Amino acid sequence: MIKTQKLLWLILIVFSLSGSVYSQQKKGIQPLKEILKAISKQHNVQFNYIEEEVSVIKLEPPVRTLALAEKLDYLEAKTTFEFEIISTKYIAVSSKKNAVVPNQPLDTILPIDLSEIKIERYLTTGMSKNIDGTFTVNPKKFGILPGLIEPDALQTMQQIPGIYSANQTISNINVRSGTHDQNLFLWNGIRMFQTGHFFGLISAFNPSLAQKINISKNGSSAFYGESISSVIDISSVFDGIENSNYGISTNLISAEFNAKVKTSKKSSFQISGRRSFTDLASSPTYHSYYDRIFQNTMIKDLSTNQNINYNTDEKFYFYDFTAQYQQKIGYRTELIVDAIGINNSLQITQNDDTRSRKSNLEQQNFGGSIMLKTKWTEKTHTKISGYASYYNLDATNEAIENNQILSQQNTIFDYGWRLENKHIINDNFTFNDGYQYNEIGVGSRELINNPEFGKKVKEVIRMHALVLETEFKSKDGNMFLKAGLRNNYIEDFSKFLVEPRLQFNYAFSKKLNLEILGEQKSQVTSQIIDMQQDFLGIEKRRWTLSNNENIPIQRSKQISLGFSFRDRNWLLTLDNYFKKVTGIYSPSQAFQNQLEFTRINGDYAVIGSEVLIQRNLKHFYTWLSYGLSNSEYTFNETLPTQFANNFQIVHTISWAGIYEWKNMKIALGTKWHSGRPETSPSTSNLDFSIPSKPQIIYNNPNNSNLSDFFEVNLSANYNWTLTPKSNLQFGISVLNILNRDNIVNRYYRVNKTNESIESVNTLALKRTPNLSVKYNF
Repeated sequence: MIKTQKLLWLILIVFSLSGSVYSQQKKGIQPLKEILKAISKQHNVQFNYIEEEVSVIKLEPPVRTLALAEKLDYLEAKTTFEFEIISTKYIAVSSKKNAVVPNQPLDTILPIDLSEIKIERYLTTGMSKNIDGTFTVNPKKFGILPGLIEPDALQTMQQIPGIYSANQTISNINVRSGTHDQNLFLWNGIRMFQTGHFFGLISAFNPSLAQKINISKNGSSAFYGESISSVIDISSVFDGIENSNYGISTNLISAEFNAKVKTSKKSSFQISGRRSFTDLASSPTYHSYYDRIFQNTMIKDLSTNQNINYNTDEKFYFYDFTAQYQQKIGYRTELIVDAIGINNSLQITQNDDTRSRKSNLEQQNFGGSIMLKTKWTEKTHTKISGYASYYNLDATNEAIENNQILSQQNTIFDYGWRLENKHIINDNFTFNDGYQYNEIGVGSRELINNPEFGKKVKEVIRMHALVLETEFKSKDGNMFLKAGLRNNYIEDFSKFLVEPRLQFNYAFSKKLNLEILGEQKSQVTSQIIDMQQDFLGIEKRRWTLSNNENIPIQRSKQISLGFSFRDRNWLLTLDNYFKKVTGIYSPSQAFQNQLEFTRINGDYAVIGSEVLIQRNLKHFYTWLSYGLSNSEYTFNETLPTQFANNFQIVHTISWAGIYEWKNMKIALGTKWHSGRPETSPSTSNLDFSIPSKPQIIYNNPNNSNLSDFFEVNLSANYNWTLTPKSNLQFGISVLNILNRDNIVNRYYRVNKTNESIESVNTLALKRTPNLSVKYNF
């Protein structure tokens, strides 16, 4: 605790000293062409643009001392242009959409695009917060974050206040106390049910492909359904047909390639592939991941205070691939076809002095989509798309303790189609409408040899949704309002669900903004997290469907009130929120106490606040975030009926300092949070009321907390421009530099051999280095 206090004092000193370092320059409205010339001279770059388009635009120039990427973000937010960095020397300028640009002659005003950026650089370069409350990550312009060597979508989103992982994996992302299955993950419109490799230590989405990543914590568009928590929408679609480009890269876990081939003036094809070499060679990074998954399950006999260790041999690998075809049809229509595949394969051989057992796990997610976009007129647009997603989990577990063999299979087939229309009524008002249909089928099979047991279940749910949405922006640009209504009809239950959505933003001045977000959402799918004791504490998750009876439809309500204040190079944001979720099914909440095998329904409510302070200097910027939340379950069948949420983290603090200079970027950051809840035994003695099945006597659920979590992370990269069209990038990262033992989970189980209680601690990653080399050409 003393070390933590010293670190916090150091951070405050850095902030206080930075206040006197920098002052903003005075500036007036200038032609965009002159602004680009000044940037070219200062940063030694060249802009490629159409002079007729650029010459009519005038605006205030960005602050001279900002980094190049910050200036490009500023110009994108203030103009109708996109700025694509081709290399460290060349930047392409292209028109993105018809929009109103402030302070322009009357003849330059075109129909407005209401999706605007409110904060150009949020946490890092290439990340922004939009006026509708969503966050956007542009990987091509991505700067750097502590511990990351690539702009990974699932790692990056955990830097946003209110988004975290209670067990430090990307397959268990918690947004304001929600579970991972309550998030909606989309890749080019395809719903993804598997999001991680290596049991959540590596993202399943190739970071080299994404063009835009949109993240919503609250107030999501009415066009998003089937989730009661956040939305993560990943797109790899280019706005136009670009020239051919290629990339290859490797790190200490896997190697990958990607290629975008321009097949004609109006068509292109993109393909990528990634595979681990963990089954062929090992590395320090792999050993650290191995310890996290297989060896960090420390089994301690409370009676003798001695550790029990099982020897394990494992063979593991993963791969993923994507393909995309993009075709312009005439001047107004575009066809896009996408495919994605993700696969994990694991085999474990477990040994003690006398026995040997093998366990296998195969996990896959394959999907495809097709989309047709048509621009009937400048004010009327239509998108129609279809998608399919298939998920499969096949697992065989041979337990070394009791010779039990458990075989499981879980499959999902989700398909549907969507229609979306956009009507631009005038410069300030837009109306959107659409229809969506999807069918979800879930199958489960389970076989046990001892005692002999078998079960096979198949369920299907069909859903329809009518979507209505309006967008309004005042003429002075100070007020933005988006209101939506999603009307769901669940065919199998003959049930209607109406879900309003709201995004409101008002600018009191150029410095101060008010934001109100609200939503009601629902979902019929949930994940049963199977924490079986005979699998050394490794989590296996199986999807299931609501039956509108003992597994109800999950529904959520959320409202938030926020403020953002910007003054020169300071940014302060404050968000206060309340969220309530009903219809949760206890097996989806990862209980590992007296409720582990209980099947009950309940709800949870969470209230909290999130604060971010950010300071931008010439080449250095820093930020400090704090989160406070109180989340409680309500289960009427338990005593007590209310207790702490399994995923509650009351206090969270994150800090980062990032330095960018020319082609070099360095980031150092810390994470601290209070420990998550645990349930401890009330005594070290077992209950032998049933002699053949001794039980642990627990205290009240979640009666105590684990120790605090603290981690220091570092990352750095350097980019070499080899030719105008090629570059080489080298990156290094170190997670948990101090090599601190952080316990992220603890549960207890019965050791029948010596009739005692064992405690099982799961530790976060130890010190984990990683290197990456990427060549783009």
